[in-house]
Amino acid sequence: MAYDLTVLGKKAEAASYQLAQLETKKKNTVLLAMAKGLRDRTAEIIAENKLDLKKAAGLTQAFVDRLTLDEARVEQMAEGLEKVAQLPDPLGDLVGGWVNEAGLQIAQQRVPLGVIGIIYEARPNVTVDAAALCFKSGNAVILRGGKEALHTNLKLVSILQNALRNTGVTPAALQIVEDTSHEVANQLMQLTEYLDVLIPRGSARLIQAVVRNAKVPVIETGAGNCHLYVDNAADLEMAKQIIINAKCQRPSVCNAAEKLLIHKDVAASYLPQIAQALWDHHVELRGDKQTQKILGSRIKLATEQDWYQEYNDYILAIKVVSSLEEAIAHVNKYGTKHSEAIITNDYKKSQRFLAQVDAAAVYVNASTRFTDGFEFGFGAEIGISTQKLHARGPMGLLALTTTKYLIRGNGQIRK
Repeated sequence: MAYDLTVLGKKAEAASYQLAQLETKKKNTVLLAMAKGLRDRTAEIIAENKLDLKKAAGLTQAFVDRLTLDEARVEQMAEGLEKVAQLPDPLGDLVGGWVNEAGLQIAQQRVPLGVIGIIYEARPNVTVDAAALCFKSGNAVILRGGKEALHTNLKLVSILQNALRNTGVTPAALQIVEDTSHEVANQLMQLTEYLDVLIPRGSARLIQAVVRNAKVPVIETGAGNCHLYVDNAADLEMAKQIIINAKCQRPSVCNAAEKLLIHKDVAASYLPQIAQALWDHHVELRGDKQTQKILGSRIKLATEQDWYQEYNDYILAIKVVSSLEEAIAHVNKYGTKHSEAIITNDYKKSQRFLAQVDAAAVYVNASTRFTDGFEFGFGAEIGISTQKLHARGPMGLLALTTTKYLIRGNGQIRK
């Protein structure tokens, strides 16, 4: 018998009406119960995660890193639930209000999107982040994770659903698609009768497949071809610390740096220093002809494809640029509109970079690794949107809401 997503869709739609009416105190109680469930059953989660890891042979180190859970990462997920519980509830907020010429009282109020579908790959933390943010914002959610994390995701959802059930909320608020085949993923993309929006999280290939094939409205989240530009007015020691952090702290994630642009005035003296520091962290370097001339044959000549590539690995491509204008042009051509940074002590240059770079997050003298819902104070994130409608950057509670107009009259008719 074929897997029927309409059953999940009907349950989610019914649940969404209940969730939209829940009081904030009740929602926070459920979120704290979810956090407690994760902590109490950490050993079970890790055991299921080990089953997934056994099947991960042959996958990249970056992929395995995203898949792996330990006690610290489970604790981070529990803390994320607690952070979301502490956040203000956006539902019911009045965005604006006025009286029109006919005497109608018009108010614009924040409401849930309804039913959200999420297609994602090997990061089990997405399961918990999505559950937390969708629930707090009054949305039902249908999750479809990758087959590589199926045991882990099923266990996490079971624990979270148990918290819902024990606190008197329908477990249909959070559902998971247990069939991880491409055919069923395509079904989810066509589920227009029940899904209000679909959010993909994962590789560029996954995201683009969803954008191309979905009939459900899609919020495109980001592949991260992130750049660091070291200006000739930069504090070079500070730049070194930022580069190492942005590339090496966790290279498998979308906000890690993938490209390094260096002004020609400092390239000859600075590139050997920063290259050695990166080699000490086992980073493979690729570069343009000028970079290769400075660093020698140890680095590969970067191809045109390299400038577009999101590596998610210990690989960095370097280009020497002649000016701030060239750096900005390069970023805007090859970047994925995710996160970009300039390192400079020149205020005017920093302001031009902030104004002219087209990205969801633009930094001055800081690592791109901070583009994250938790770091931005959202408790967690549903993803990092690289599009401009209707959300951009790390998406927290507000990004999972829309508005409706409430109009009160006393018998007005239109003439």
